[in-house]
Amino acid sequence: MRYTARTALAVAAFSVLPQLAFAHTGVGAVHGFDAGFAHPMGGLDHLLAMVTVGVFAFQLGGRALWAVPLSFVALMAVGGALGVGGIDLPFVELGIALSVVVLGAVVALGLKAPLALAMGLAGFFALFHGHAHGTEMPMDASGLTYGLGFISATALLHVAGLGLGMAIGRLGETHGTRYVRGAGAAVALAGLGLVTGIL
Repeated sequence: MRYTARTALAVAAFSVLPQLAFAHTGVGAVHGFDAGFAHPMGGLDHLLAMVTVGVFAFQLGGRALWAVPLSFVALMAVGGALGVGGIDLPFVELGIALSVVVLGAVVALGLKAPLALAMGLAGFFALFHGHAHGTEMPMDASGLTYGLGFISATALLHVAGLGLGMAIGRLGETHGTRYVRGAGAAVALAGLGLVTGIL
């Protein structure tokens, strides 16, 4: 499997650009960005799904390293816009919980999905995550800066997943694969806990 630290660093650099751009703006913009950035970090369901997207991309390698996380971020932005606009999306909470189950299971099974299918899967679940972010935007926040905040946080969580996969991969093909799949199984189990309300 081919991967480079340069790829992960590039993604990380792009993900922090919005933070730099809004570092000297007014209080309202900063509040919007901070609230948006905190939202994905504040929920176990968002954290697990977004980190697992990065691990999934690592497993696939090649163009999936950037294409799968990018598809998640892009469709999450669409879902966020729907949420901010008050456009309903059915079964949002269930979709988010199922995303943890399915993404964890895909990693646990080590499925080598075609790139288009992997992007579609990530993007489909991203709609639910984005919609939740959008509907929970504070009333006094700017939609643009709030959106940039949750997009930046999501990108960083994807990078964390890529980094985790790369770090585990250094343990060798046999042990690394076993640990990555074990982590995926743990995520899927946590997702089942979210679906059933145990977590």
